[in-house]
Amino acid sequence: MKVAVFGATGTVGRLAVIEMLAEGHEVTAFARDPQKLKENDPRLTRFAGDALHFEDVAAAIKGQDAVVVTLGAGTSRNSHVRSAGTMNVIRAMQRHGVRRLICQSTLGTHESWDNLNFFWKRIMFGALLRPVFKDHELQEQLVRASGLDWTIVRPSAFTDGPGLGNFIEDVPTSARRLTLKITRADVASFLSRQLHDTVYIERAVGLSS
Repeated sequence: MKVAVFGATGTVGRLAVIEMLAEGHEVTAFARDPQKLKENDPRLTRFAGDALHFEDVAAAIKGQDAVVVTLGAGTSRNSHVRSAGTMNVIRAMQRHGVRRLICQSTLGTHESWDNLNFFWKRIMFGALLRPVFKDHELQEQLVRASGLDWTIVRPSAFTDGPGLGNFIEDVPTSARRLTLKITRADVASFLSRQLHDTVYIERAVGLSS
């Protein structure tokens, strides 16, 4: 499968690219500086571009079979790159007739709010990361309205370490007392799996241990 990954040099995006290459996919890694990816694989294409520039996005998506969005804003708390970049991705997919969209968001958005504990509700998403959280919620709204074959992936807080697979998949909204943690490697593996798994099409899926 030919896959474009947006945010390919981020902490999860890079691992997702590696996972997809290992599974035999042809990957177009879209980032401002894709040369940060040091992997040497003939199936890897590096595409330098800005997710906020529609024509850059459209050029990368042309000819793809699927798109994975792992956009992030680094340390910025006020960037709208997740929603604005995802809107460009959606428009480009519609232009080129690409249907499969897998978008990384965060646990706590919309109906998964009650999965969070006091710390995440009141301190992190309620105050410190409120603009980031709101941008994720807008991002999800855009994906849901896209008319594409979408899956929204909602991981909890990232940790380092190997993928162990010991997390709850498709966290029910009734779940409480979660650790609210998951390794980046497990998220990357789950994102890659969605390329050939149709179980969660038009679903938002929470991931947490």
